[in-house]
Amino acid sequence: MYRDVVAVAKSLHRYTMTTPSHRLLYLRTGKADYFLKTLARNHGVDLSNLCQPMFTDFNLMIGVIIASVKISDYLDLRRRGLDVSAVRYEDLVSRPLDLCRVVLEFCHLPVSLAELGVKAFDVDSQANSLVAKSAVGHFKQQQLTEQSKAEINEILKKLGVTLIGEPNIIEGTLTCC
Repeated sequence: MYRDVVAVAKSLHRYTMTTPSHRLLYLRTGKADYFLKTLARNHGVDLSNLCQPMFTDFNLMIGVIIASVKISDYLDLRRRGLDVSAVRYEDLVSRPLDLCRVVLEFCHLPVSLAELGVKAFDVDSQANSLVAKSAVGHFKQQQLTEQSKAEINEILKKLGVTLIGEPNIIEGTLTCC
């Protein structure tokens, strides 16, 4: 399953507001560039030529890189010939029953189980944890600046991932539309 990389970044930022150790990492900007470049380099992406100081908004950038690397890894598996498919989170939220049917059919499972599958979405699977909707939902979402968008798109380009503002449907996505 994948999600719009900016939405992932904003969710991750809200999560860090609930965990002091992660929040300190975000606030310690002296190590932020090194951390992000190392994360990207470990996944085969060289960010050394990006502007210095790197990243106007570290809070969003780390989530973008994490989400982008996962999408890039998935696309690499497909290029290598593995028979893998993806589900887009936004589709699952907007049309849960239809997409559950598609996934069950793809997995050669009875489509009649779709209604039971959708009932699982009624429960916050993270209830009573640091990432519960009730814990992160009240934190304000970060807004993207034009400079942040440009920096994010530069990274997305290097990773071969859809740029901000372009349709975010990757190859091999199961869809009900």
